[in-house]
Amino acid sequence: MEDLSLVRPTSALKSKANDFKQEFFDFGEPVINGSALLDQLEFDDWLIHTQKNSRPETVQPNWVVSNTFFAVRPQDGQLIGMIDIRHNLNNAFLLEFGGHIGYAVRPSERRKGYATQMLKLALAYAKSIGLKKVMLGCYADNAASYKTILKCGGILTETKPYADGKPMHIYWITL
Repeated sequence: MEDLSLVRPTSALKSKANDFKQEFFDFGEPVINGSALLDQLEFDDWLIHTQKNSRPETVQPNWVVSNTFFAVRPQDGQLIGMIDIRHNLNNAFLLEFGGHIGYAVRPSERRKGYATQMLKLALAYAKSIGLKKVMLGCYADNAASYKTILKCGGILTETKPYADGKPMHIYWITL
């Protein structure tokens, strides 16, 4: 496994981001966790959306200040994953299920340790913006995600049904 860097999205990454998104769709995954709606928006609109949400004065009224990053492998510039770090949980969905951090690794790069590396980078960022602890949620049957969270210090605090009825685990990590 090669090292990753968290990189803020820019228009220069449009083609790579669209390839990244298409890979999820090709694998039958219409939702990209931690993508701040990249799975639902065209890139240019999404870029504006993430930029607005990164500032208190322009954040969407139904959301919280958040920073979205691509996890990039510097050796070849490949977009390995995405991670969204929310500055607070002042939103019903985030407080109930979504938590402070959401992330996804592209299907072709899974099972290589990248999710753990991404989450460790995100935790360092969360600490740098003053968070003392963070909440993360994942489906109870998503072994890859809950193992990643546990490796990074996650403590399971609750299991409850998600909107679709599937059980969700809620974890907290002290920074």
